[in-house]
Amino acid sequence: MRLAFALFKYFPYGGLQRDCIKIAQECVRRGHQVDIYCMEWSGPQPAKLNVEVLPIEAWPNYRRYEKFSSLVREYAAEKDYDALVGFNRMPGLDFYFGADPSFALKLKQKPFWYKYLPRSRSFLDAERGVFGRESKTRIFMLSDMEIPHIQQYYRTPSSRFFLLPPGVEKDRLAPSDYVKRRIAFRNKLDVKPDQKLLLMVGSGFRIKGLDRALEALARLPSPLREKSLLMILGRDNQKPFERQAEKLGLAHQVRFMGGRDDVADFLFSADLLVHPAYRESAGMILVEAIAARLPVLVTDTCGYSFHIKNSGAGRVHSSPFNLQKFSQNMSDMLTLDPSVWQKAADDYLHKTDLFGLAERAADIIEGKVLTC
Repeated sequence: MRLAFALFKYFPYGGLQRDCIKIAQECVRRGHQVDIYCMEWSGPQPAKLNVEVLPIEAWPNYRRYEKFSSLVREYAAEKDYDALVGFNRMPGLDFYFGADPSFALKLKQKPFWYKYLPRSRSFLDAERGVFGRESKTRIFMLSDMEIPHIQQYYRTPSSRFFLLPPGVEKDRLAPSDYVKRRIAFRNKLDVKPDQKLLLMVGSGFRIKGLDRALEALARLPSPLREKSLLMILGRDNQKPFERQAEKLGLAHQVRFMGGRDDVADFLFSADLLVHPAYRESAGMILVEAIAARLPVLVTDTCGYSFHIKNSGAGRVHSSPFNLQKFSQNMSDMLTLDPSVWQKAADDYLHKTDLFGLAERAADIIEGKVLTC
């Protein structure tokens, strides 16, 4: 089969981008041809995948997205692909991989006039092209948290939604030499044996709740706070958060590590993954932490928070967000014996598929094409 994949931008450390490549590579492994179309590509191009960068000239950004979507549909028709798979919302897709909250839902939190802006109308039209009742697009979802919101606005038939398992990389599994690797990497990071290492992972620091994490860290009991370090992995504008850390007296305890290829070593070496996101459709790092036996403290506004709740591999902070309670949970999890959460993670891994995202998506794509 010949498949076209489309996404606006590729960069190596984005969760959506990583999932796109996983699915594309699985399709290639099964003998299919995959051409990936994007407006921007940063980083090396994976082997056996054809990447075509379409330089779109337009202003503002939403006009670039419109022109890109139109051009991709033209290419798909001209080259007679068996299926068009989109990782951003655009009309005319056979499959859409859903990783963002509904834009229609976001508008409810904006002033009434916001929906009349050209940018808002453009995003709504693109969303309707995927979720609308008249659309034929099949929709891959990472969790069912967003489905009721989508159906509330678009009355999308349930038959068009396909839930995918997470796609955790096997290198996130705690290895047999876990303790040895943990000690060695903590030494490399200059983390002392008695220090507590908190970890945040993901680009988009504001939506991930880094401001909340800093405030919660500042409210820890003094002896615990003084021996705690927070390391942040990901790429974003860190200046506002550096200023916040400075204001809270945490500048020497907060390190921005940038995008990393050694995320697994950080997971093995940390004492707690902190993820107080304002909203997130999934949150791959949560299930990666389960695989790595790293206890998790997460807000219930993340799609994958149910994995933490069901596994018992951490604590889920219920809405509405309460900073004092979140900080207390952080304090508890840094002082209690982590073995209970680690055993819960081990048990969950034996009974739950946290790895099969690409295989399941490829199965569905093949099934659709074969029945056309």
